[in-house]
Amino acid sequence: MSDLHVQLYPELGCYISKAGMAEFQEKLRLQHEASMHKELEKLLTTAKGAEQEISKKDFEGFKNLFHRFLQVKGPSVKWDKIHKPPEDLIHPYDKIKAQALPDSVAASLNKLVVVKLNGGLGTSMGCKGPKSVISVRNENTFLDLTVHQIEHLNKTFNVDVPLVLMNSFNTDEDTKKILQKYTHHRVHIHTFNQSRYPRINKESLLPVAKDLGMHGDHADAWYPPGHGDIYASFYNSGLLDQLIAAGKEYIFVSNIDNLGATVDLFILNHLMTQPKDKRCEFIMEVTDKTRADVKGGTLIQYDDKLRLLEIAQVPKAHVDEFKSVTKFKIFNTNNLWISLAAIKRLHEQNTMDMEIIVNPKTLDGGLNVIQLETAVGAAIKAFDNALGVNVPRSRFLPVKTSSDLLLVMSNLYSLDAGSLTMSKKREFPSTPHVKLGSSFTKVHDFLMRFESIPDMLELDHLTVSGDVTFGKNVSLKGTVIIIANHGDRIDIPAGAVLENKIVSGNLRILDH
Repeated sequence: MSDLHVQLYPELGCYISKAGMAEFQEKLRLQHEASMHKELEKLLTTAKGAEQEISKKDFEGFKNLFHRFLQVKGPSVKWDKIHKPPEDLIHPYDKIKAQALPDSVAASLNKLVVVKLNGGLGTSMGCKGPKSVISVRNENTFLDLTVHQIEHLNKTFNVDVPLVLMNSFNTDEDTKKILQKYTHHRVHIHTFNQSRYPRINKESLLPVAKDLGMHGDHADAWYPPGHGDIYASFYNSGLLDQLIAAGKEYIFVSNIDNLGATVDLFILNHLMTQPKDKRCEFIMEVTDKTRADVKGGTLIQYDDKLRLLEIAQVPKAHVDEFKSVTKFKIFNTNNLWISLAAIKRLHEQNTMDMEIIVNPKTLDGGLNVIQLETAVGAAIKAFDNALGVNVPRSRFLPVKTSSDLLLVMSNLYSLDAGSLTMSKKREFPSTPHVKLGSSFTKVHDFLMRFESIPDMLELDHLTVSGDVTFGKNVSLKGTVIIIANHGDRIDIPAGAVLENKIVSGNLRILDH
């Protein structure tokens, strides 16, 4: 048997030669692709006018992704080809900041556009509608803070830096209503929608959707395909060309829930002053890994290009190595500076080539589906003269949970013109480690449990679990652990000072 290079395939109940198997798999792939195209055409017939045109463009991108998904065999990286990025491609922020800002900084700002990724809902924090409208500080929402920051820049330097929001079909309608309140602010705001892709039945590899409707039961059939979709949807919206025509050269992209992602004039100047023959088309801000960031994507050198390596691409045998803080010392903050002309060129040449993230989901009825997604930073390898800039941790301040929310609402930070900075009264620059239990998950419940936000200037570590409430003017210092057992309730009294304390179920306070 071995001489003929044949192998037993139990699922088919027969022996097949390797060449025969390859041919069979190719036929199967073509069949899946043809069936998918047929279903997409059927879906298009259920829409009319503008919706049909938009969906047609979306489906072109989806077909491309699905085609690549069917081609993929095995891991997308070979572990022995991975190298640490050369030092001259990861620039330390301290050196960049040491360069004095030129008088022409206003001219550079006039070439910049700020883009915020605004496709996410607040559901994980128990809120309805876009996440960007959750109040995070003094009644200001993520969106308020962003608008205040850019307006402050525009007024201070007498420039026109526009704000662009990439919405999803989940957030677009609500966001547009809210934007009306900024009409008289000195910032031009544009929006565009990321694509809407059909979820795929895991068994049949066909769309779950039966028509293009989005309401009721149909909403589950669609998804926004990750922030890597920014390039195609920005281009398709016409906004990319519009901004290039207005003299804009770079976008600064970040997640709207990263409160550390403000326009940094030193990085902007560094970008604009690269030699003409080595014009940088892409800067990724990275920061040093801590134990909390072991799953974050890292920059590597691969085939002589800077490349983003995500944990999903790592072969199982090397996951522990990937998580090690010694080998991979930095991670991607998803603060990115990207050339508009380069986005246009690469999209038109269809050479963006981002790795596919296969995201399995189970719908409410129990149906197993997959979503094909991409990440915006994964395109770094397609851009010329890409760089990493190793920035301070303060530029990565995401608010994903109520634990993060407690930090940014506290006196650890001061607010100035929409920007949060670590309070000068805190003696060490690291952020405390805060872990609030499930009773605090929803923002509404979280707010009900604090009469006022505690003083946390001297806090190192806080763990709270169970039914716990805080009175006014509580002060937390060092390591504080508060655990209410099931059925118990702990009320921390007003004015209490807890320093290196463990508070357990029957309100015994022990020295830690």
